[in-house]
Amino acid sequence: MAIRVLFPSSSSSSSSFSTAQPTRRTSRLRRGFCCFCSSSTTSSDEVSSSSSMMTVSITGATGFIGRRLVDKLLSEDHKVCVLTRSTSKNKASSVFPASRYPGVTIADKEGDWERCIRDSTGVVNLAGMPISTRWSPEVKKEILQSRVNVTSKVVDHVNTSTSASSNGNGNGPSVFVSATAVGYYGTSETDSFDESSPSGNDYLAHVCREWEGRARQVKQEHVRLVLIRIGVVLGKDGGALAKMIPLFMMFAGGPLGTGTQWFSWIHVDDLVDLIYESLRNPAYTGVINGTAPNPVRLSELCDRLGQVVGRPSWLPVPGLAIKALLGEGATVVLDGQKVLPARATHLGFSYRYPYVRDALKAIIAKQL
Repeated sequence: MAIRVLFPSSSSSSSSFSTAQPTRRTSRLRRGFCCFCSSSTTSSDEVSSSSSMMTVSITGATGFIGRRLVDKLLSEDHKVCVLTRSTSKNKASSVFPASRYPGVTIADKEGDWERCIRDSTGVVNLAGMPISTRWSPEVKKEILQSRVNVTSKVVDHVNTSTSASSNGNGNGPSVFVSATAVGYYGTSETDSFDESSPSGNDYLAHVCREWEGRARQVKQEHVRLVLIRIGVVLGKDGGALAKMIPLFMMFAGGPLGTGTQWFSWIHVDDLVDLIYESLRNPAYTGVINGTAPNPVRLSELCDRLGQVVGRPSWLPVPGLAIKALLGEGATVVLDGQKVLPARATHLGFSYRYPYVRDALKAIIAKQL
């Protein structure tokens, strides 16, 4: 059994905590709460009162997280531009048909990307090849390049648009939210990591540093940069649970390897809210861990999942079997890290699902 870990990543330098006044998240108050305020100490009431419509360009919009983010933005009356490759345009059109998604524009050509980004208020970068697979040298190269190349392309367009805006040609985006991953920190069964922790020394940490390094090339004097280091994303239509739930329903569920590895997770709704808040709230800047405040050991996650679906968690999958299936890629599921969202907590971000049991109950309820 392989868990698909959604892998965003990190930066080559550690971040310091913001000294901005904590602000309450207001995205649950419906309709159009997006704005770009002049002061990072702005209260939530001031943020919502000066709202304006956003236009957001998104890479990776057809993925598990991207689809939910598009739905969130449209539900709040914003507009979306899906940045995709020409070879993937048909998929994007099937995921976001014009009849159901009139607020979505699909851009698959270089000129269309440039135009969309220039006309956007914000850009979100979620693109990247899944990493839960056998890592051949070619696959490892593609894992890295799929993140670095797209990020470089987006950054180039953002920088071009901001240069043009300084010359009076349009406005250009004012915020760039780029996904990275908790793989930045390396792995440990004993240590805890927050945004100030140094990077690890394994392959995934290297990928994250390169990925974030490209994102940091955006002109931060013009564009607010937010790097969200994402943990394992839990949701009903993708990610780890999409592969775990069927096994549990067949009485074949259980922990992978020892089960003692840390599992730093986040419910997809909380992650989407965090990205949305990063777009609209100027207090959100720099590195922010996209994880829930209560990470668990993998054995606990499996026990909780078994309780929620009414099935035992009794059939552990030996580490040797996973290594035989995934090779070096087995590190994604056999090793873990305890990652804490110190920045999000400091900023006053309100989680819908801070505890894994509540997250699993909500997800399973939607499946039934």
